[in-house]
Amino acid sequence: MNATAQTALLATQSASIKTPAATGNAAAAGKSAKEFESVFISQFLGSMFQGIPTDGPFGGGQGEEMFRSLMVNEYAKSVENRGGFGLASAVTRQLLHHQEAPQASVQ
Repeated sequence: MNATAQTALLATQSASIKTPAATGNAAAAGKSAKEFESVFISQFLGSMFQGIPTDGPFGGGQGEEMFRSLMVNEYAKSVENRGGFGLASAVTRQLLHHQEAPQASVQ
């Protein structure tokens, strides 16, 4: 390794890593947790619908295949708005707990 590369590597390793400042904003943490739960439910439902053919009441075909993901996302939002799987409250607690925890220095 040449001297320039060694200097660059040393500078990179010794640079301090800045962590985001804790906000403690429960509303923002709750909103993020609900969005996370909605995405989780969408992925869950998407895998359920994956094996179902698109020959339903709308005639199936390429149009239904193309817009199925949008339908699944709306189902996920609806499930989340009705209480979801209970992930949002746990994620909110963990986000707030993590923000309140003292930040250890990174070495």
